[in-house]
Amino acid sequence: MPPLALTTSELRAAAAGLPRVALAHLPTPFEEAPRFAAKLGGGVRIFIKRDDCTGLLLGGNKARHNEFLLGDAVDQGADMLVWGAGVQSNNCRQTAAGCAKLGLECRLYLSRAHYNTEPQGNLLLDYLVGAHVEFTEATIGPELNAVLAAKAAEFRKLGRRPYAWDPPRVVPLAAVSYALCVAEIVDQLAERGVKADALYVSSAGATGAGVALGRKLLGLPYPARIICPMHWPWHIPTRMASDANAAAERLGLPHRLTPDEIDADEGFIEPGYGLPSPAGREALRLLATSEAILLDPVYSAKAMAGLIADVRAGKYKPGSTLVFIHTGGVPAIFADPAGVLPDAMPS
Repeated sequence: MPPLALTTSELRAAAAGLPRVALAHLPTPFEEAPRFAAKLGGGVRIFIKRDDCTGLLLGGNKARHNEFLLGDAVDQGADMLVWGAGVQSNNCRQTAAGCAKLGLECRLYLSRAHYNTEPQGNLLLDYLVGAHVEFTEATIGPELNAVLAAKAAEFRKLGRRPYAWDPPRVVPLAAVSYALCVAEIVDQLAERGVKADALYVSSAGATGAGVALGRKLLGLPYPARIICPMHWPWHIPTRMASDANAAAERLGLPHRLTPDEIDADEGFIEPGYGLPSPAGREALRLLATSEAILLDPVYSAKAMAGLIADVRAGKYKPGSTLVFIHTGGVPAIFADPAGVLPDAMPS
């Protein structure tokens, strides 16, 4: 017999036993976007879960992650973090901010990829909060993970106590935070007397795994559409299900997911990871001009492009309610303004 669905209070109680530090402004706002919905047509309602308002250096989904990751670091007695991603990483920006608040040294190893290394956007903020930054040619994924493991080993030899990017440990912990985000959404929908028909989020990792886990734990009858911003050298639904199940284990819960329960869509990534797309630019412009809410050009804009495409394709009946989890990332706009500006500026 499958395990019973939890209440939101029961889910929070299960997470209460994990080490955690307070970093995010929670619960985040939950706003309807009626002018945006009207522009799309189709008669749907759209609510936006404003995780761009989590605080911690201009907001984003990694503030939730870092409550558990930095809580784990502090619990282990770490005196520094060894972290990395791309030059314009939201993850690294909010991790560096969390380290500053907690008095931990932050060492960032950032993959250049196609970015320049001028101090702008997220990178500028990394410097402003005191992160030590080194650039690398290693690509994001297993190659950069190996660099981080080697750097952490070097610091251990020097007598330091680094907490390093270790996917089997950190990804499930981060996923717990987004199961809790789903619980917030469920409560906020109930407060408004609204029933959802779908959730949308940008992720190819912990955030998506957590949203899928939250849906499973709470027994939600509607899909969670996970719009991927990147390809990985593994099958994303399989990895997300594995990370979600590891998160459930950390929570002491018997619920488990299979890969076919993960609705991960890789159809909105092009022209590539970190690069704006025409559909993403349109999504960014539509939301900005109708609701004065900014998306970032490569994560949340592409996820919103997925929602827009589904609405325009008639996937939802008139009167349906869609919830979009805004994962933040707005500083990236300032790293490449030409990549987000419309072809014709208002006169």
